[in-house]
Amino acid sequence: MKALRDDAAADLLAVAARLVVEDGLEYGPAKQRAARQLGLGARVALPDNLALEEAVREHIAIFCPEEQARALQALREVALKWMERVADFRPMVGGAVWHGTATEHSDIYLQLFCDDPKAAEWRLLDRRVDYHPGTVTGWRGEPVDALTVRDRHPDLVHPVLLHLMIHDRDDDRGALRPDALGRAPRGDAAALRARMAAPAGASS
Repeated sequence: MKALRDDAAADLLAVAARLVVEDGLEYGPAKQRAARQLGLGARVALPDNLALEEAVREHIAIFCPEEQARALQALREVALKWMERVADFRPMVGGAVWHGTATEHSDIYLQLFCDDPKAAEWRLLDRRVDYHPGTVTGWRGEPVDALTVRDRHPDLVHPVLLHLMIHDRDDDRGALRPDALGRAPRGDAAALRARMAAPAGASS
């Protein structure tokens, strides 16, 4: 892999951050598309996700702080509603909704920990909730079975996609291990409520 010059890396991060915020791309695809748009080739070493997260925060602060704050609050309300609905599966929320960088284009990711991998699916069936089974990438980079549902919030123009990620009951070991910045990578409903109640800018 070829290392990027500092100016090229900064350009790539700026473009990728715009793609994340304005188009709703996940970090990996955003970096890859930014590299293609800038003509950097396929064999360059892309910046890590922490660098892109910082670029996303900068983009939000410059271009859409108020709109993003409203969208983040709405998405967290949707996440909390679903966490309360599936509380017996010990749900945790991660990703942009947890870290505070979510926009109106962001999906919600909830990790559920089940004795029976079909239990969450039966819950949705019992409540006549439409869902789509599939897979998403887990926190260790592995494919994880997920049930995707659509929801709405009055403050959001578009429907929200919420992914209920199905884990074995004991898979929560290590789920709260701090990331490279010493932050909790996800949190339960109580932790999410605390972030929602914190003064603006106090939570990440």
